[in-house]
Amino acid sequence: MPGDEVVVLPRVELARKPLYDFAKRAFDLVASSAALVLLAIPMAVVACKVRLDSPGPAVYAQRRVGRGGRVFEMYKFRSMYLDAEANGARWAAGDDPRVTPFGRLMRRTRLDELPQFWNVVKGDMSLIGPRPERPAFAGEFEKRIVGFDQRTLVRPGISGLAQVTGGYELLPRNKVMYDLEYIENRGLLLDARIMAKTAVIVFTGRGAR
Repeated sequence: MPGDEVVVLPRVELARKPLYDFAKRAFDLVASSAALVLLAIPMAVVACKVRLDSPGPAVYAQRRVGRGGRVFEMYKFRSMYLDAEANGARWAAGDDPRVTPFGRLMRRTRLDELPQFWNVVKGDMSLIGPRPERPAFAGEFEKRIVGFDQRTLVRPGISGLAQVTGGYELLPRNKVMYDLEYIENRGLLLDARIMAKTAVIVFTGRGAR
């Protein structure tokens, strides 16, 4: 993983925002439930295409670290070949040979993330928040970026400030700074701005990997 020097992050003050938290959760629940209904047929088509593109299940569950450090199963359309991680978890590369042809399209358009609307309905995730990390990577990052675990002070998101600011081009130490900035300044206006920028990225395919 990039960088060997140890970085110590400033401590974040998690301000209590009960009205915002209630409104955000209500919006997450309504919007994600509606998305699952409206996108049911397109998601079925994507699932069939995934199965036709390469052997294996259409949807897979990957362990991620959620709020408070709780590990949960995050759902995605499978964009890699079935044995892609036979030798263990690896960081995504720009031209990753493990990704299937249709998987590249899904990643460019973020179609592989659609099953995460179910994670939002379940309460594992939010539409907006720090992207949840895999346990193996989170443990390594915490050794080199002291305070990395502060990202779990809030629910992780399908999209977040780091993703619309630089995404895969950012080093982990830069990503976490945007995550902490979001946590300290979270609000409905910021969430709306991130959603708007996410829509632009989805339509342009910018920053896909």
